[in-house]
Formats: sequence, structure tokens, C-alpha cells
Amino acid sequence: MTRTDKNTTFRSGFIAIAGAPNAGKSTLLNRILGEKISITSKKPQTTRNRILGVAHRPGSQMVFIDTPGVHQARGKLNVRIVDVALTALGDVDLVLLMVDLTAPDPPSEELLVKALKNQRRPVMLALNKTDRVKKNTLLPAAETWSGRYPFLEIIPVSAKHVSGVETLLAAMENTLPAGPPFFPEESLTDLPYRFLVAEVIREKAFRLTGQEIPYSVAVTIDTFKENTKRNLTKINATIHVERDSQKGIIIGKKGSKLKLIGENARKEIEQMLATRVYLKLFVRVQKNWSQDTRALRRFGY
Repeated sequence: MTRTDKNTTFRSGFIAIAGAPNAGKSTLLNRILGEKISITSKKPQTTRNRILGVAHRPGSQMVFIDTPGVHQARGKLNVRIVDVALTALGDVDLVLLMVDLTAPDPPSEELLVKALKNQRRPVMLALNKTDRVKKNTLLPAAETWSGRYPFLEIIPVSAKHVSGVETLLAAMENTLPAGPPFFPEESLTDLPYRFLVAEVIREKAFRLTGQEIPYSVAVTIDTFKENTKRNLTKINATIHVERDSQKGIIIGKKGSKLKLIGENARKEIEQMLATRVYLKLFVRVQKNWSQDTRALRRFGY
């Protein structure tokens, strides 16, 4: 058994962050880690895969799984996304349910409560976005949720402003089993850079286009070549969409939108890789890929 000193037992474990779309799960994970590994946007279903992030604390190692937003899924892509989220609930030591106080989502929340009742893992509740609601609404919200499920703790937080996050972390830490760390101290995630780069590009496409685009965008990395002598990484990536009209939106007038996506992505990727980056983007139409089982598998869903 690993110990931090003679009197303190080291704790380690896996924690799934679950919630409806846009509950703030990815924002919370990024704040906890102090680094961005999970992309964010105001548009639903930004997170499509399980994102693992490792938080190293003096007395513990907390391994977080950021899951996609749970909702009433329609279409093959969304069904797979929700399956990924629900499956994660059974593979952890603790489940953290996040709720957006500013935008209740009864259908999605009902799905989540039902899923929680079908598993035996302990569950905590984070009432998120407290910075955007009146303080006198917090107690009624907590009472309502305590009647829906026997949570270990109900803690108000603002993931955006890091308010209440330390209280939440301490409460979660205390529930984890005693044991050694799972990852080395320098580890932040188990995800490869190719995956993280594709996610950054997808985020920029989300943020810089209209409502029609996000659901129809996938990104693949075609080449990823590192030249350590020149401190340069060359990346070719393809943005996949489902219709010609979407391709036009992504490219923009005289290529202006694609150029902007590339510039924004390149800057963030350079910070991530700590190298200069040459990024070249292509746009390809693959009709109805989100309903194509083979395409979903190829794109990693």
C-alpha cells in the first residue's frame, strides 16, 4: 500500500463524469487538470468519445473519464455516443453527475437517473453554473435532486470560475479506495496526440460554423510527421462532412472559413505539442457518414 506519510493513506481510483449535453463536464475536467484535453463548445454532443484525464494530488491520483452527454438518441452516431457514456458508469469507482442549473433537461436527466439506479457505484452530484443563478435557488435544487437519487454528496460548483471545485475534489478523494497510482506523475491522459489534434480541429470547426455543421463533422489525421531537428510537426487532416452544402460552409468564401479554422487550430496545437506546426486541412464529403456503420468505425465511433 502506498502512503504519502506515516499517517495518511494514498488513494486512487476512476471517476466517471456524467450528465446531459452542455452540463459543463469537459469544462470541469479541464479546470481540474489545469490543461485542456477535452474540447468544449456551446453546441450539443461536442464530446463523442470517453476522454481520460489524470489529476495528481498530494494524497491521491484521481483518474477522470469525461463521458459524452446522455440524451434521447436518434441515429446511429448518437446511439453509439450515448452507449459510450452509459457503459462508462459501470467501469469506475465513483460517478459524478453534473447538472446545469440554468438549463434543466428533464428527458436526459430522467435517462441518467434510470441508468444510475441500474448500477451499484456510489454517486455524487455537482450542481453546476452557480455563478449564473440566484443563491436562494440552490437549496431547493439540492432538495429536489436528493429526492430523485441517494447521492453521497450534493455540491454546488461553477466549473467555469472554479468555485466549489476544491470542495468537490476533496469529497471525491475521500471516497476513493486506498491504493497506488495508476499512472506516472507526468501523465495527463492516455490519449495519443493524433487524437487530441483531431479533436482541436473539430472544436474549431464547431465554434466557427453555424448550427447545421457540428452534427455532421468528423476529423481524421492523414499524416503526422515530427521533425525534432527543426522543432516542426507537419500535419495533414481531413474534415469530413455529409453534404456538398456543408463543404461550402466549412470552406467559406474563397477558402476564408477553412483558413480561419486552420489558423485557430494551429495555434492551439502548437501550444499542445510545444513545437512549430504546419497544418494543412482538406474537406471531404462522405454522404450520410453518421448513419454508416463502417464509416463510424473508421472515424473512431
